[in-house]
Amino acid sequence: MIKMLLKRLGQGVVVIFVLETITFFLIRLLPGHPFLGEKKLPEHVLAQLQSAYGLDQPSWVQYLHYWEGVLFRGDFGPSLVKEGVQVSDLIAQAFPVSLLLGVVGMAVAVVVGIPAGMVAAFRKNRWPDAAMMFLAMLGICIPAFVIAPLVGVWLGMHVPGLSVAGWDDWGCVVLPALTLGLINAAYLARLTRGGMLEVLSQDFVRTARAKGAGPVRLLVCHALRGGLLPAVSYLGPAFAALITGSFVVETCFQVPGMGLHFVNATTGRDYFLIQGLVLCYGVLIVGVNIAVDFVQLLMNPRLRAAS
Repeated sequence: MIKMLLKRLGQGVVVIFVLETITFFLIRLLPGHPFLGEKKLPEHVLAQLQSAYGLDQPSWVQYLHYWEGVLFRGDFGPSLVKEGVQVSDLIAQAFPVSLLLGVVGMAVAVVVGIPAGMVAAFRKNRWPDAAMMFLAMLGICIPAFVIAPLVGVWLGMHVPGLSVAGWDDWGCVVLPALTLGLINAAYLARLTRGGMLEVLSQDFVRTARAKGAGPVRLLVCHALRGGLLPAVSYLGPAFAALITGSFVVETCFQVPGMGLHFVNATTGRDYFLIQGLVLCYGVLIVGVNIAVDFVQLLMNPRLRAAS
């Protein structure tokens, strides 16, 4: 098991290195530059700014300096758009916001999606199965930029204490977390249903049913562990995506998280902020996937034997 986890860790380091390298060179191919504003700067001023930030050097020299700062000093560089602000400070302020939003959103997804999938599997081809899978399909097909305004109008404008914008109190957390959670609950419901149906058709479950096991005991004690394996595989990337990929939801609800910074950095050509956010995203996704692999090894004896 340790050997497999170390292998995953080595693969993750390579993935992060390749991801950051591709990002570093691609963003410098974008048209325009970070100092492009409404008023065109004189050439000598633009040259001084590029020299101050090291952007006048060859790309490979900038690349080496970037990794030197990250690996040896933990320095992601300064923001090119926000004068006097370090990228590490922006990430340190935004990451807790995205983390809280991701944790609450994932809790909503688990509480809604997994029980829905279990009920749909146990009532296969009956009306609860059809109703829940219909709602799950709607959640998968309707994009976040449609769900977010609808949630804001239906709940934010009619339920006291809920806010449709900002990040001042717990009322600001509910709507964006609910939006993210319902979207992921749809995927969890379908995955849980498929995994539970496969387990419920096996011999040991039929034996337990023949011995008089009730529906709750049958689902929780006999079928749940094996039936949740597909859902657990999805939880890792989904949790990372909730934290790192909620650009649309954070923009709709004006949440000051990492997604909003990523959008602003892309439109403003803030090279160092984009590189820092991508590196943070990569590390988080790789770390969560390794954690999911570890949980799967604990839940599935066959994987432990194979490793």
